[in-house]
Amino acid sequence: MHVIFLAPHFPANQRRFVRGLKQVGAMVTGIGDAPAHQLDPEVRSLLDAYEEVGNVTDVDQVTAATRRIQARGPWVHRLEAVVEAHMICAAQVREETGIPGLSSRTVDLCRDKVQMKDFLGGLGFPVARQRAVDRAEDLRAFVAEVGFPVVLKPRAGAGAAHTYKIADEAELARAIAETGLAVRPTPFSAEEFLQGHEGFFDTLTVGGRVVFEAVSHYYPNVLPAMRDRDVSPMIVTTNRLDAPGYQELRQFGRRVVQALGIRTSPTHMEWFFGPQGLKFSEIGARPPGVNVWDLYCEVLGRDLYTEWARAVCWGDVHDLEGSRMAGGLVAIRPDRDGTVRGYSGLDEAQRRHGPHIWRANLPQPGQPTQPVGAGYLANAAVWVRHPDFDAAREILADIGRTVRLHAG
Repeated sequence: MHVIFLAPHFPANQRRFVRGLKQVGAMVTGIGDAPAHQLDPEVRSLLDAYEEVGNVTDVDQVTAATRRIQARGPWVHRLEAVVEAHMICAAQVREETGIPGLSSRTVDLCRDKVQMKDFLGGLGFPVARQRAVDRAEDLRAFVAEVGFPVVLKPRAGAGAAHTYKIADEAELARAIAETGLAVRPTPFSAEEFLQGHEGFFDTLTVGGRVVFEAVSHYYPNVLPAMRDRDVSPMIVTTNRLDAPGYQELRQFGRRVVQALGIRTSPTHMEWFFGPQGLKFSEIGARPPGVNVWDLYCEVLGRDLYTEWARAVCWGDVHDLEGSRMAGGLVAIRPDRDGTVRGYSGLDEAQRRHGPHIWRANLPQPGQPTQPVGAGYLANAAVWVRHPDFDAAREILADIGRTVRLHAG
């Protein structure tokens, strides 16, 4: 089995997918935008061959590299990418070079939020009212139709970057100015703001069959989490999948995956539940961000990266059922922008919760801080596991109240 893996060197957890491929017996050739001599020793040791390109999202460059790999052999069975920004390039290259995998049509539906919701809404899935907006007048017309608040987000993208909740005319004017919609066409999606609780439903699907699933929660929802410095936001994954309250979500998520024609791939589906019931938000044919698969490995006690590789290479997985723990992460924000000066509360949190803490990302004094909107892992974060979901959530909340990152 010969697999091409796109961008094996960055982000850092990409090597875990490559390591998984090697562990199930695959030959792995990487295509990346770093010179081979700049790859760190671990990544180099995992690769059987490597092709450098100037841009891993450029279809022509990656196609040319893939054809060079095919020409020298052995036969290439798969070409895989697991980063959102690389997905459409990988799909188009597969179609250009005759390598099986997710089609560009499916990847398009999983990247373009307007296409995605139009398609699923047309099949009867409950989605927020939405519209493609390229100019300021498109956005103003949508607001006039549905009223405030609305959400504006990039049509193709991941996470909450460049996403706006617009509640009044002043915020509308600011969003138009910051996005440049008033001066140049820019592909955005506008949708009605959904009230309720937000979370995500993740799967590993093999041949159209869900072989692993996880339900996780945001506390608070993503937009306030990415805007408020005083919030220590949490992601918590449950081990109560058989509880009655999750049955509708699990069935709903599986129907979405099936409708989109996703055969062998990870998936990451965002959802809302509120006064209007369960609503679809968006889906990606990729793993979740912020190293959530590391969390799943920890609560499962099994290596999900290797099982992904087994699915890709051999069309099956070893047992991913059975008991699991609950767990999650809490992001610790700096009290201001600048450089890290130090921490308070770490010893206290360790005394209270040490047996349940399995990872901590703690930027050291002198390192620059990152903006609050840069994400859950932009600054400090602490990871926890526990047999009980409620206990895991409370431990994370207590760590968020106790630990402080001081900057200056």
